[in-house]
Amino acid sequence: MSIFLQLLVNGVLLGGAYAIISISLTLIFGVVRVVNFAHGELLMIGLYATWLITSHTGLHPYATVIPVALLLLVIGAAMQRFVIQPLLSAEPHIQIFATVGVSTALLNLALMVFGADVRSVQASFGADAFQLGPISIVTGQLVTFVVALVVALGVYLFLQHTFTGRGFRALAQNRSAAALMGVNVKRAYTLVFALGTALLGLASGLLAVQYPVFPTVGQYFVLTAFVIVVLGGLGSLPGAVVGSLFIGLIDSFAGFYVGSDLKEVVYFVIFLVILTVRPTGLFGLGRGSE
Repeated sequence: MSIFLQLLVNGVLLGGAYAIISISLTLIFGVVRVVNFAHGELLMIGLYATWLITSHTGLHPYATVIPVALLLLVIGAAMQRFVIQPLLSAEPHIQIFATVGVSTALLNLALMVFGADVRSVQASFGADAFQLGPISIVTGQLVTFVVALVVALGVYLFLQHTFTGRGFRALAQNRSAAALMGVNVKRAYTLVFALGTALLGLASGLLAVQYPVFPTVGQYFVLTAFVIVVLGGLGSLPGAVVGSLFIGLIDSFAGFYVGSDLKEVVYFVIFLVILTVRPTGLFGLGRGSE
């Protein structure tokens, strides 16, 4: 029973790490309707920025969250303005190719600047663990889970109860109608993209304590995040949260009972089965009218 409880707790806490990245990804897709294949490389930039700041200043990674989030906010706004915005009226596959190009460029730039060496961020708080009865809880995972819940609630309240958030929801439903009602489409898209990438800066400070930093680190997280976002329903915030917890639990239990090298196979099989039964995902919104 103690092993089961430990795996259960590990899975839920792991879902918190996936949730922040998935919320970021689903926010961008839900409003801008662009699948950003450079999302993992943007996370990688955030992790390297966190490593650079902590190694040169001695700050705890959690203290780097604000500057790294601001850095990624600027990068996200620039990417939307100069890469995505000129292609808004293009075919979806053209937009995908553009983000893949950005992904490739950022990955190779990281390899040129930092090499392929694995870096690590040293921090006492966050990497330690404490006992809660028979269960061992890693402090960093608990902090990440709590922050993920706060972020999910904050994004939900922002979208539901602010004028700007309602404008974003209108854009997600119908871009043309929202523009006729006074929503500045270009400005709103830039803001959404910037906010989505800023969340990756928040995730970077939290994850740097728990995971090593190397050029392809973002690909693992974002591949899982894509599964979560599609599983939960493209553009659905509740779906991103529920999907993150679901995949986190599968990751934990499959890693123990099946094997760490086969756990991805397990949740990809479950993912395909669920989509066969429900193609729009658990909380699918469908595609907004353009």
